[in-house]
Amino acid sequence: MQIRKMESHCNDCALRAQYDRNPRSLRGRFWRWHIRFCPGWKAYYASRSEEEQAKLKAQYQLKR
Repeated sequence: MQIRKMESHCNDCALRAQYDRNPRSLRGRFWRWHIRFCPGWKAYYASRSEEEQAKLKAQYQLKR
């Protein structure tokens, strides 16, 4: 059995783009709620450099 690494599509996520355009929209709020437990987002965030993580943390008001 071969284990494959999960590929993150967070850069291309339509919900994330909706949040970026209008954070108060229903889809935008759903995305913000969703990233609290999304394994893809956690992997994406962890794979970024410390500088990029700091930008994401400030942009999305993350508490990590």
